[in-house]
Amino acid sequence: MSADSRTVPSPDPPSVPGPAPAPVRRRPAVPVGLFAAVAGALAYVGAVDPNEPGHYPVCPLYALTGLYCPGCGGLRSAHAVVHGDLAAALRDNALGVAAGAGFAVLWTVWVVRAARGRPPRTGPGPAHLWAAGVVLLLFTIVRNLPFGGWLHP
Repeated sequence: MSADSRTVPSPDPPSVPGPAPAPVRRRPAVPVGLFAAVAGALAYVGAVDPNEPGHYPVCPLYALTGLYCPGCGGLRSAHAVVHGDLAAALRDNALGVAAGAGFAVLWTVWVVRAARGRPPRTGPGPAHLWAAGVVLLLFTIVRNLPFGGWLHP
């Protein structure tokens, strides 16, 4: 065989070690920090009653047009949840209660994944964002129609 016809195996590339996993106690630091922020906000809303005027600003959309936005009644709903009155919370903003429950589930999954050292999943895809937008739009439209009075805050 000639020197040209022989193939010389290429050397293996040097292995580069990946980043070391974070210690177990530091893995859930971000979700725990987010929990602390949400708990602080809920504690404030629970202590300062949004049903009494003057504590919180008025919704600008409602003040200018008289129409309810998807967030109208959200503070009253959060106040009712903090005080354990789920019926009043649903009456004030049913979509807000559903969003809070969804947040709690996603946060729990995030903490479990972080504690196990698994990376957090990426954010929602375009289909999820479009679906959320459609739900918000339909909720807003229905709560402002005459037959949607049961969704008024």
